Amino acid sequence: MNDVTIAGRTIGAGHPPFMIAEMSGNHNQSLDRALAIVEQAARSGAHALKLQTYTADTMTLNVQSGEFRIHDADSLWHGWSLYELYAQACTPWEWHERIIEYGRQLGLIVFSSPFDESAVDFLETLDVPCYKIASFENNDLPLIRKVAATGKPVIMSTGMATIAELEEAVNAYREAAPDPDSGQGGLILLKCTSSYPAPAAECNLLTIPHLSRLFDCPVGLSDHTLGFGAAAASVALGASVVEKHFTLSRSDGGVDAAFSLEPDEMLQLTQSCATAWEALGTIAFGPTEKERSSLIFRRSIYAARNIQPGEPFTRENIRIIRPGLGLAPKYYELVLGRKSVQSINAGTPIRWEQL
Repeated sequence: MNDVTIAGRTIGAGHPPFMIAEMSGNHNQSLDRALAIVEQAARSGAHALKLQTYTADTMTLNVQSGEFRIHDADSLWHGWSLYELYAQACTPWEWHERIIEYGRQLGLIVFSSPFDESAVDFLETLDVPCYKIASFENNDLPLIRKVAATGKPVIMSTGMATIAELEEAVNAYREAAPDPDSGQGGLILLKCTSSYPAPAAECNLLTIPHLSRLFDCPVGLSDHTLGFGAAAASVALGASVVEKHFTLSRSDGGVDAAFSLEPDEMLQLTQSCATAWEALGTIAFGPTEKERSSLIFRRSIYAARNIQPGEPFTRENIRIIRPGLGLAPKYYELVLGRKSVQSINAGTPIRWEQL
């Protein structure tokens, strides 16, 4: 599997998980709040900040009825028209340059999800280091080809797509992207459950290693669950990327606030995912370097009372106890019935030369 490099950071198996804070519409139409989100993302340990680049008009039509209105009573946006939702959630394009530059100053990799081809053209003028294809756009093959042709890495969410649809999307990317041997581009897939918030029981994280095998590329998680248990678990299953929506405070409201992490939670998430990755280690048996000093506390065979020369070893005068300086317990049955060749005080480890 080929690793993917984004702005000098290598992503793939054998590398710590790449942590993305998703701003989405949590700026609540305030540039000052957007910049505060950037700052807090950097302080919370995220490696990258992701924007979304669209306008209400590039997303949908200004129609207020029928299928252009959200009728699902369980939706966070029940009753909104699509146009109203996207008008409220969009990040003004004139903010992008300032947000990206501020993020770079703070050491963040800042990139975006374009939702149509005009957004790609705009983002190219800002020299973003990579692109994200959102779950709802992974069937937009012309858009996928457009971002692939830039020669920059592409991160693609898989939400709702069937295997056949994913194969079409991946093929569209690979047909339009530069030759992999050129060192440009690279594809990362993100397992995603496109419900908001997503129930943990519907995450199906076991899909992560399967996706990696199917498409021979790094795979991560775009996580819409509450909390960060699913994200940490995904790292244990091989996730190379974790993306999570991020806000200053859920109590401030916002289109995505209900399933977004606050700064202290994002810090816990980044630490938990780093620990989960570090704990994977390698396939190993036997004592670790830290465990070697504890070997003495394993069990071994000891004299339980004073033993005279010529006296046989019995269940009464020897026992398997801690510490571990005597013969290993596996020799207990072999020692029983043998005779001592010397005087042995109680509390003395039994050794071969005493038999």
